[in-house]
Amino acid sequence: MVDISGKIEQIFQLVKSGEYFVVNRPRQFGKTTTLMLLSRYLNMKDDYLALNISFEDIDSDTHKNQERFVSEILIMLTNSFKFLNLPEAADFIEQEIETAKSFLSLSRIITRLCRDILADKSIVLVIDEVDKSSDNRLFLDFIAMLRKKYLERDIGHDYTFKSVILAGVHDIKTLKSNIRQDDERRYNSPWNIAVDFEVDLSFNPSEIMTMIEDYAREKGISPEISSIAEKLYYYTSGYPYLVSKLCKFIDEKIIAGRMDKNWYPGDVETSFKMIVDEAYTTTLFDSLIKNLENNKNLYDNVFHIVINGRKIPFNITVPVINLGHLYGIFTPSPEGCKIHNRIFEQRIYSYMITKMLTSNPEHLMSIQPDYYTDHGLNIKLILQKFQTFMKEHYSKHDAKFLEREGRLLFLSFLRPIINGKGFDFKEPNVSEERRMDIVITFLDNRYIIELKIWHGSKYHEQGLKQLSDYLETFSLKQGYLLIYDFNKNKEYKQENISFEDKQIFAVWV
Repeated sequence: MVDISGKIEQIFQLVKSGEYFVVNRPRQFGKTTTLMLLSRYLNMKDDYLALNISFEDIDSDTHKNQERFVSEILIMLTNSFKFLNLPEAADFIEQEIETAKSFLSLSRIITRLCRDILADKSIVLVIDEVDKSSDNRLFLDFIAMLRKKYLERDIGHDYTFKSVILAGVHDIKTLKSNIRQDDERRYNSPWNIAVDFEVDLSFNPSEIMTMIEDYAREKGISPEISSIAEKLYYYTSGYPYLVSKLCKFIDEKIIAGRMDKNWYPGDVETSFKMIVDEAYTTTLFDSLIKNLENNKNLYDNVFHIVINGRKIPFNITVPVINLGHLYGIFTPSPEGCKIHNRIFEQRIYSYMITKMLTSNPEHLMSIQPDYYTDHGLNIKLILQKFQTFMKEHYSKHDAKFLEREGRLLFLSFLRPIINGKGFDFKEPNVSEERRMDIVITFLDNRYIIELKIWHGSKYHEQGLKQLSDYLETFSLKQGYLLIYDFNKNKEYKQENISFEDKQIFAVWV
């Protein structure tokens, strides 16, 4: 386990201050685990009591009947008290269930519980999976009741929970989508008492190290802990599920068949290749693609970032940006919107290429044996053939189409050539040039192809320098440049360029 005691302490400070708040994070981002650990932390204290309930199992019929809804809340509270070995509180709630038929009754029960039955405890109510109730008026009535009690508690007119924590993907501000328009004013601000929850639930490299250290102690090994943690963060940006999944691959698949059980940074790269393999999927990746396909505007914006390298400012008040952030797809960066992590970016990149291949197979040329050599790939020939392909089939298309689809055409052209024999990885770059670096591993070779848009000689020189520096990180002397020129009088040309100590073959399309 990653040691997240620092995060728990941050959340406890909110609880200690009596704050009500919402933990809204993408799916499989560690919300439930964090709240479980928080509850355990609170219940170890003599003066705190954490009650955990979940709306996951409340059915639609219950949401239509106030009496059933109130009864279900009380039953869940009773079960919590029994689990925590608090029979007096459990008996009190059970005696009230039969007569509690409204939120007013529920409010009075909460008052008596906090004032009389458990007066020596600061009670914290944690409600998970609030999304399951997000489009129901009864749920909004319920949190409006909690809000009213919170306000009256602060002026000394009521007794209620010390803190209430709601957890789900969506923020409460987005949970009124299906309420009738004439009710919108009534339900506009059901939870405006909530403070902002700014605790970062992602794992930083130092936190990832605590998990590897824990594992190493148990297994009796001496892995390169710091380097491995940095690599895990590089590919996942600390997304909890993805960090755990990469480690699971290393433990169960990569080191299982070898004598040396130590972990190495290269194992993380192997694990990354396994998780982005198109034949592998999880519910998280299924949800990622579903969210894109269900929202065309989101899909188009992600397409431009992932495929065309477009820079889009990160403005959380813009609905499509907010939606992408809510689903864990977008994250802010100094350059604007970026895809949250390299795994998501690679999965999206592969999906969009495969979608092109399946919907427009006529865009592809047949794979030629000359593309392969005894030692690897003939990247120069591949680029030359793609140039011919573009000149013959797309020379008459307008610049707007080519700017949107041109890079995807090359990626679709490239994919069948290396499919099953090698691996290609898109390195994210967001800049004025809209660069894209494609890293191909084939047999024992690595190739770097940079895709960029022609913006004149000045930017071209800068691009050569960037490519040269990037090649240096891989200890390579040969690189490739595919330049998209959208000028009407463009020339389909090729050029061998010597830059610094590198040889770069450039093709214009």
